[in-house]
Amino acid sequence: MYIKRYSIAAFIWIALVGWYVYAYVTQDSMSIDMFGIPMPSLKTALWVVVPLVVLYLASVLHMAFYSMLGNFKLRGYEKDFEKIIDAIIDAYLGKKSRHYTFKTDRYKLLGTLLEKTTVFPNAELIGATGNEKIDRVLKAIEDIKNGEVVDLKPFSLLPENPLVIQNEKNRMKKGDVSASDILSNCTKYADELCQFAYTEYVKTASLHNILKYKAYLTKEALHEIMARINADERTLSISNEELIELLNKLELSKQDYIELSITLSKGGMIPEQRMKLFEMLSEEKEDAMDAYLFTLFDLEMLAPADEVLEHSQPDEFQNFKAYRALKECGKNFSIYLFV
Repeated sequence: MYIKRYSIAAFIWIALVGWYVYAYVTQDSMSIDMFGIPMPSLKTALWVVVPLVVLYLASVLHMAFYSMLGNFKLRGYEKDFEKIIDAIIDAYLGKKSRHYTFKTDRYKLLGTLLEKTTVFPNAELIGATGNEKIDRVLKAIEDIKNGEVVDLKPFSLLPENPLVIQNEKNRMKKGDVSASDILSNCTKYADELCQFAYTEYVKTASLHNILKYKAYLTKEALHEIMARINADERTLSISNEELIELLNKLELSKQDYIELSITLSKGGMIPEQRMKLFEMLSEEKEDAMDAYLFTLFDLEMLAPADEVLEHSQPDEFQNFKAYRALKECGKNFSIYLFV
C-alpha cells in the first residue's frame, strides 16, 4: 500500500520536474556519452527525468526488499504466536512432555517458561479469551471437573494424564464403563485409574474376583474389603490366610494396622477371627504388634494382653501399659484414646 502511494507521488513529481524543465528552462535536445558510448539525442527535460526515474526504481527496490524482510519477520511472529497458543493449551491440559521451537526471541522466552509450568485455568476464562482453540480446551477441562464426560481424543493425552483419569472416573460414575471393564483392560489405563476402579469393584465383587485383581489393591480398597466381612449386606466370607495374603501386598505402618482393626471392630468379623488375625500378623510383622494389643484390649481380652506386655521391654508399648495401669486403678477410658 505504501509503495503504491509512493509511486503515485513519485510519478507526479517526475512529471512536474520534466514539464517545468521543458516549459521554462529549455526545449533543446542534447546527446551525452556514457562510459564512452554515445547516447541518442533526447530533449534536455527527458535527460533530467531519467535520473529521477532511476532513483525511483532504486528506492522501490530498497523498500520492496525491506518489506519482504518485514513480512518474513511478521510471518515468524504469527507462527510463533500459534505455537504459544498450543503451548498454553498443552500447559492447561497438563501434558508432561512438551518442547517447542520458536524463531523469535520474545516468544522463545515465553515458550521456555511454559515448557516448565503447569497452569490451572479459572472457569471465568471460558469464552473470554477470544481464541476458539483455548476456549474449547477450557470448556473441556471445566466439564470434566463438573463430572461430565468429554471426548479427549483430539488432544492426544496419555493414559496417565490427570484429565484422562478423571474423565474415566466420570464415565464410571455415569455407568458408561464398569469397574470390571477397566480392570480387565488395565494395560490401556493408568495404574491410578485401575486402583480407583478396584476400590469400587471390591464393594460388590466376589472373593475370587477380589483376589484376581489384587495387584491393584490400595489401603482404601482394603478397608472396603474389611468392612464387608460378615456384614449384613454384600457380605464377604474370607479366611485369615486370604486376608494376610492381601495385607502382604501393601506396605503398612503401625497406624495402618490399628486402623484396619478399628474397621473390623465396626464390621461383622467375629471377635475370635479378628483376634487370631492380628495374632498371626504380629508373629510375621513387628509393626502389627500394636494393632494386636489394641485388638486384645478392645475385645477385653486382658490376660493375653498382659502376657504380651509383661514380656516386652520397659520402653515398649508405653501407651498400652498406661491404659492397663489406669484400668487396674478402676479408671475406665476408651482404648481409642491411646492409639
